[in-house]
Amino acid sequence: MKNRRLVLGSTSAYRKALLARLGLPFETAAPDVDETPLPGEAPSALAVRLAAAKARAVAARYDDALVIGSDQVANANGAAIGKPRGHAEAVAQLTALSGNAVVFHTGVALVDAASGRCDVRIVDVTTTFRVLAAGEIEAYLLRERPYDCAGSIKSEALGIALVRSIESDDPTALIGLPLIAVVDMLRAEGVDVLSANVVV
Repeated sequence: MKNRRLVLGSTSAYRKALLARLGLPFETAAPDVDETPLPGEAPSALAVRLAAAKARAVAARYDDALVIGSDQVANANGAAIGKPRGHAEAVAQLTALSGNAVVFHTGVALVDAASGRCDVRIVDVTTTFRVLAAGEIEAYLLRERPYDCAGSIKSEALGIALVRSIESDDPTALIGLPLIAVVDMLRAEGVDVLSANVVV
């Protein structure tokens, strides 16, 4: 396989840091996609649709690149929970999630810009929250300000103290980019991640 340009269709610092773990050279590009849920759209379907839409939107700007798109939606009893719009909504989210189990659906897509081929996966993470006192929620939010995180949980930092258990085949999915799935998808495109067979 000839060397391919790798592009992360995201401006998320979390996803950028995760992809950098693989040691592959890559660039980033903003996907500019409307993230409004469709009427009646299930949280898992929303995550998959947006991941593919982001990857395709960025791939349209390249002639020959592999483009990764990802999106995460929290699912509390069938209701989608996204990023909070400020402190008050974050308090409301964490108050509602206190003592409950939530499924974080992380969709990831890999688009071959040359062929238009699109591989889409979803990785679920079941997160059970501790019972949280109002003061604990306030202390966490004031320290972390996780207003760019679905469900207001920043699990790679102090947010881990909010949870009692995490169940998933891929722990990186909770942070926003399921690397096990990404490695599988890249391998399917002929990219040997361990040999870092991609150049920008």
